[in-house]
Amino acid sequence: MRASGYFSSPWPAEDGGPQRFQSPIAGRGAATGLALRPGERLHCVTRSTLMSTMTVLGGPGEVYLMQHSALRAQIGLPTTACVERIDPISLKTLACSPRLAGGPMWPGGMAVHRNGDLYVVYGRYLHRLSRDCEPLAQLQLPIHAPYNSFVVLDNGLIVTKNLSDTAAARLTVVNPETVSRACNDIDCPEPSVARLSAMGNSVYVVGVRSIFRYHWSDANAALEFDTTWRFDYIGNTTQTYGWDVVLDGQHAWFMDNGKHRYQFRMVGAGVSPTPNRLIRVSLQDCADHQVLDICGVRGGSVTNPPVYDLQRRIVVGYDSANCHLRAWRFDTSTRALEPLWHKPNFGCASHMVLYPETGELVTNDYHRFGEEVVVMDIATGAERGRVRTGGVMQGVVFPSVGWGRDLYWSSMGRLARVFVN
Repeated sequence: MRASGYFSSPWPAEDGGPQRFQSPIAGRGAATGLALRPGERLHCVTRSTLMSTMTVLGGPGEVYLMQHSALRAQIGLPTTACVERIDPISLKTLACSPRLAGGPMWPGGMAVHRNGDLYVVYGRYLHRLSRDCEPLAQLQLPIHAPYNSFVVLDNGLIVTKNLSDTAAARLTVVNPETVSRACNDIDCPEPSVARLSAMGNSVYVVGVRSIFRYHWSDANAALEFDTTWRFDYIGNTTQTYGWDVVLDGQHAWFMDNGKHRYQFRMVGAGVSPTPNRLIRVSLQDCADHQVLDICGVRGGSVTNPPVYDLQRRIVVGYDSANCHLRAWRFDTSTRALEPLWHKPNFGCASHMVLYPETGELVTNDYHRFGEEVVVMDIATGAERGRVRTGGVMQGVVFPSVGWGRDLYWSSMGRLARVFVN
């Protein structure tokens, strides 16, 4: 079962689960898509937030919002996070945690575990909360650095990692019941900026120059490095590090040139003189890999993963710095990527939402100091609807589906509920 370490919800964690399909989990209660029909329009309700990172869904009607502070980091002080249970229609706060200890600032992560509780990783702390947002336990993580969210394995263990582009990253495995380390920490062979991904009881790490993985060993009660699977995607190039990886069950998909100078938008924020690239690596044999330019424009950069539609075998990549969005169809027998459609001058930068049943892809389009949420057909690129959310920042964080024909769009200082009227 997909994401069996998580609560039985259509969207219990960022990107919908640890494989980062960015799609709802079927059969868990939510609508199968926005199902926009001719004549229907998108509308939105918004509220201001304090650096909102993501929404996740719990039991029927439950929506949780994670936020964090930021200004204190500018003067070297520790920052904090908080979690709210919000009204699924109005977005008003129904319950709120106290300020949660954090430390160094970076957007963290939140998920509903299969045991029914919320877990939050922010700064250098892991917190366990009830679904009424009441603190139950906390664990200080070993390195004084921001931790870049976490994944839950199928066996229920939580794996988290510090964010680092200089020193080697370190994995920490946490027992969710005792909120204590489940084994000794593991030093990775290189630094890592990207968030972790997982499939089953295996953890995938995108390092600053290679992708590699660890498998949980029940016999040794530890994560073990897979010496047979590691791909150096940087090689002899001048590309910068990759971001989060999508695991489709047969292949890993991610993009590079992740270093950038984002302040409030990704447009023009690239720092590398080279184009950014889409990368595919077979999960069975890392010698079976493929690397191609997204659009070939210099100064390309992203801060997030691509989208892979397993049903239609379509991969969608983008260059946020140069405003290009592009799709290919993947031939699983020949490994060929056939160009499908290409949208230049399209300001996408955020994690996305894919509705596999309806073929709707939801993304953002930033222009004229404003952001619009756009719904398009993933097979053709045809636009089905768009709505301006009112945010002045270009979103780079995590949306989620809603319980009906709606979704939630986080964009740092604003949260929007986008819905079909």
